[in-house]
Amino acid sequence: MLHYKIIENNSSTEWVTFLHGAGGSSAIWFKQIKAFSEKYNLLLLDLRGHGKSQNLEVPKENYTFPLLCNDVFQVLDFLKIKTSHFVGISLGTLIIRHLEEIQPNRVKTMVLGGAITALSNPSKLLLFSAHILKPILPSTLLYKVFANIILPLRNHKESRTIFIQESKRLTKQEFSRWFMLTKNLQSRMDYFFKTQAVSPSFYIMGDQDFFFLETVKKMVVNNPANNQLAVIKNCGHVTNIEHAEEFNKLVLNYFRA
Repeated sequence: MLHYKIIENNSSTEWVTFLHGAGGSSAIWFKQIKAFSEKYNLLLLDLRGHGKSQNLEVPKENYTFPLLCNDVFQVLDFLKIKTSHFVGISLGTLIIRHLEEIQPNRVKTMVLGGAITALSNPSKLLLFSAHILKPILPSTLLYKVFANIILPLRNHKESRTIFIQESKRLTKQEFSRWFMLTKNLQSRMDYFFKTQAVSPSFYIMGDQDFFFLETVKKMVVNNPANNQLAVIKNCGHVTNIEHAEEFNKLVLNYFRA
């Protein structure tokens, strides 16, 4: 089972489940714990191969989003959590979207920070370059290169440093397994782009998220019924770290609305 950490609030029956992005771990939510635990029970997960979730049985087939979702559902079932708000960052937002697709009754709301909803031309070029460089560069170096491309500015330094540091726990084999998910990424995102989620969705993006902001804007325009968007100024891809106070305020107000 995935490694998890729970922070209980005895005066609340509601849960918030946090999912990090590729190469990260539950440690990236350190700026959210105090603010959210005052009102909610928290569940922080390390996805397979990340953080302390290092000893899970490796499936014979490649990693798939249903497999990753099953990991999450297994923890929820074990803890008897019937429903939860879900907060994710980067690739974690795609896993949340799949969770909602499989068991929408368990997802109260989706908060999608630095969301990946479609591949823009720059992000397609980035993925193509990664496929070319993957056999040549060590996984840690490749991750560092692309962290600097996605988070290039001086004010992105903290989130860039944290993700590079956390990615060092990811073995070469795990990096390859997760990277294989990108092969079917376009078709899954095309489906989600056209399909309205049942659960309310709140996108929180940085105005300096050069690879993903524009596609999220199109998503919200095309599916306005259940979708809201907040854009944080002078902020890059990792909104929960770079502008944590504003991120926390936006999310908590959204939950209370």
